[in-house]
Amino acid sequence: MAGSAATAGPAYATIEARIRKSIEAGALPDGTVLLEGPLAALFGSSRSPVKRALSALEEDGLLSRFDGRGLLVGNKGIPRRVKILPDMLLLDDDEGLNAKSFAWQPHYYDFEREIILRSVFGRARVNELALARHLDVSRTVAHDLLIHAREVGIVYKDDGSRWWIVPLDEARFDNLYELRILLEPVAMTSAIGRIPDERLDEIEARLHRVQEQFPAVTGADLDLLESDLHIDCIGHGCNPEIIEALKRSHCILVAGKHIQLALGSDARVDPFMDEHLEIVAALRAQDPIAVRETLVRHLELSAEKAVHRLAAFRGSQRVAELPYILEP
Repeated sequence: MAGSAATAGPAYATIEARIRKSIEAGALPDGTVLLEGPLAALFGSSRSPVKRALSALEEDGLLSRFDGRGLLVGNKGIPRRVKILPDMLLLDDDEGLNAKSFAWQPHYYDFEREIILRSVFGRARVNELALARHLDVSRTVAHDLLIHAREVGIVYKDDGSRWWIVPLDEARFDNLYELRILLEPVAMTSAIGRIPDERLDEIEARLHRVQEQFPAVTGADLDLLESDLHIDCIGHGCNPEIIEALKRSHCILVAGKHIQLALGSDARVDPFMDEHLEIVAALRAQDPIAVRETLVRHLELSAEKAVHRLAAFRGSQRVAELPYILEP
């Protein structure tokens, strides 16, 4: 969860996954009453994503209504109004999560989107204290947000300990896609035979599911598909130095998604599922030539579409005014 939570997408999706896992593990027994306020405090979020997460779990039958405030775990238990502790949400499990370290994650998706959409218009400074006040969180939580954003490559810290947005323009897109086109095929072909069949089954099933739901897809859907192929499959390659070098390009995976979704009706979300399915088929066939050719073609198409979307966004949108951004 530590890795996936960081990239899982919107706050509600992260919270939903954590509560779902806690219910399925029995850490939240039948009859436990869940209230938005206490859960929001534990997750370090507002009530809105908690409410959406609980609604999704209710739709799936994991929670139910009863004659009282809150939602009931299961649908047969006697209501038990107990204080929800971090261990009941597995926030101190063996994956290394705890309530303090988890607090930044529900805020990350929206913060990442704001930073990326601002980066299209050039360099700007991020004020850490103003960010904390804007989100109504501690300075530590704001700092953790910035640390993760730095790992993705969308902000950096200068010698004076000031945070800056990394500009995202056509030149940077071109440079990062060139890096991916050079290195990803090498890493992916070295992963042939090393990716478990059940993992390929899971990736393929998810691609078909999103393909059937398209265009009614979310940012979290796109995140997961990109992560499946360009991070997880690549991660099975046998050269760790190449894998580490490719981390520098992860920012364009998330940037492309945010820009597409921000354009809305002005540009349809790229239905890249067929391209991913071709690469998965080549991996199954353990055909290095087909893996290389399908992956390079996919990356070249992605690079071309990304530059067009970037220009369309810059031409149709204005710079968003954010209280924690200091304009140059």
